[in-house]
Amino acid sequence: MIWRRSVLAGTRLARSGSGSAARLGGAASRMGTSTSSPETAPLNQIQETISDNCVVIYSKTSCSYCHMAKKLFQDMNVAYKAVELDLLESGSQFQDALDKMTGERTVPRIFVNGTFIGGATDTHRLHQEGKLLPLVHQCYLKKSNRHVGDSV
Repeated sequence: MIWRRSVLAGTRLARSGSGSAARLGGAASRMGTSTSSPETAPLNQIQETISDNCVVIYSKTSCSYCHMAKKLFQDMNVAYKAVELDLLESGSQFQDALDKMTGERTVPRIFVNGTFIGGATDTHRLHQEGKLLPLVHQCYLKKSNRHVGDSV
């Protein structure tokens, strides 16, 4: 799966390929496994977390940039899901998967509305430009419309 950092242009992550076999160049199918090999498990969990939450911050508890990013969302009264990689037993595998998805291993890795928006500096820049809150609101509107449609 190929992920492009295209959010600064206001677009969603572009995806190509189908399933984990395409992401791994067919390695999963050659190993005789489906989508839950040890290599793809963190990637699948990351994708599921991103799709289930409007704001996700992959972080480390000792990272000052991570604290700065979380504080920004707290100050805006925006709920977020923080995944503290240094508290996960498989945190380094998650960081490897994030590197494949976003092109960097550094934290924080921040996703809004299913889109990778960058690290703390990128997030602050989007906020200063007035673009961050509209991305967050888009997600909440989309999720509330989905729930309205579910009850009908």
